[in-house]
Amino acid sequence: MSFAAFDESGRRFIILREQEQKARLSGLEAVKANVTAGKAVSHILRTSLGPKGMDKMLQSPDGDIVITNDGATILDQMDVDNPIAKLMVELSRSQDYEIGDGTTGVVVMAGALLEQAENLLDRGIHPIRIAEGYEVASRIAVEHLEKIAHKFEFGETDVEPLIQTCMTTLSSKIVNRCKRSLAEIAVKAVLAVADLERKDVNLDLIKVEGKVGGKLEDTELIYGIVVDKDMSHPQMPKKIEDANIAILTCPFEPPKPKTKHKVEIDTVEKFETLRKQEQHYFDEMVQKCKDVGATLVICQWGFDDEANHLLMHRNLPAVRWVGGVELELIAIATGGRIVPRFQELTPEKLGRAGLVREKAFGTTKDRMLYIEHCANSKAVTIFIRGGNKMMIEETKRSIHDALCVARNLIRNNSIVYGGGSAEIACSLAVEAGADRFPGVEQYAIRAFAESLDAVPMALAENSGLQPIETLSAVKHQQIKENITHLGIDCNDVGTNDMREQYVFETLIGKQQQILLATQVVKMILKIDDVITPSEF
Repeated sequence: MSFAAFDESGRRFIILREQEQKARLSGLEAVKANVTAGKAVSHILRTSLGPKGMDKMLQSPDGDIVITNDGATILDQMDVDNPIAKLMVELSRSQDYEIGDGTTGVVVMAGALLEQAENLLDRGIHPIRIAEGYEVASRIAVEHLEKIAHKFEFGETDVEPLIQTCMTTLSSKIVNRCKRSLAEIAVKAVLAVADLERKDVNLDLIKVEGKVGGKLEDTELIYGIVVDKDMSHPQMPKKIEDANIAILTCPFEPPKPKTKHKVEIDTVEKFETLRKQEQHYFDEMVQKCKDVGATLVICQWGFDDEANHLLMHRNLPAVRWVGGVELELIAIATGGRIVPRFQELTPEKLGRAGLVREKAFGTTKDRMLYIEHCANSKAVTIFIRGGNKMMIEETKRSIHDALCVARNLIRNNSIVYGGGSAEIACSLAVEAGADRFPGVEQYAIRAFAESLDAVPMALAENSGLQPIETLSAVKHQQIKENITHLGIDCNDVGTNDMREQYVFETLIGKQQQILLATQVVKMILKIDDVITPSEF
């Protein structure tokens, strides 16, 4: 029971009755409470794992709806108060930032590790010994992944391995019916901005833009920039070839004094003088752009009707209200410089593009500007079409995962096989390695091996298979035939050989998943008290 009171400043605070009788959790009880919170978050995501995983519908306080099965997005949209639950959210976010894929799997695995830790705590094993055992087991698993990994050789002409790996990550998304075409788009986009010699990819150069309308199959890759703007005047040309682009952050308007001012006009002559002076300013600005050889002006700010009319009459097409981020991308793609003042405009600072065109969509006549065949084609745009806003947002998230997978393969072209086959192989390796440790840690190492089975078991469960029976059969087959690429046949193809099914995952992604999950679980096991600011 509690009631509200007000302090001398009028601020409201809560008074708890019998507060001295309420003891906070500490020691083993606190550890178990933390484990329970972590497991609760993991169980929410468990059903979203794999190609047959279920989707979650998330409703914001404003009533906006998000439908997704992307682990990072689900946790990001959830309103969690528990500090341990927030740790799980951070875990998924870390996997998303670093790898881009495996955001659901990492949380499912962390939940399984916490579940096994709970059993060990009930048997009287100290949390520190469990954490140490998990650390040893994660090292064994990561080393074993290195042994079973395969190198994927690819080049600018042979990109099939990259496409197949991107298709694996898109298999579990809503967009899986178009996974081949979307995977090809993602790979082409990454290769367009990649530096293969340095094995480096700058994903900031890939812009993902979406527009409601059309169908998912209409999604396209543009070697250039797409801007959600149109020409400032309807009579300006809609297509400009071999464009010289002036990129401006200075407005088309007369200079204004910095201090407060007013102009008193009491005669027609004064008004006429002012109007001519203003027109002279606009004339100078437009002439300056024409003199340096610009055939298109892209401006960050707006310009009034006088300037717009003049630009149209001087045959100088212009685009206004273009955002700062888009301006930077246009500058990178066209090799131009952003000019802050008209006086600094020179021919060397102009960007160059082979084609600039305005394109209208559907019956609504929505228009967008395509800047293609740029001088420096390092910036590309993936333009997504879809039936509604939710579909476009989910496609953007799916494309992000595919782009990250392609980037990771360029950084390190080692792959492991998916469908839970890598987890099963690591589980067997960790189980065998446990015998080398005579202490209490071997219980934790065996528990880690069981936790690794949680991912293939969840895959089988979500695919409508008998989880324990399916997992046991695959494990037995891996041991008997000594083949590490046998996993769960989620798509019911008729073979559990992941090599035949072309189900691949990046080695660095899988290693990161195991290391991150272990790290967070160790952190949770070492928390034996939660102290809030109100207690001081």
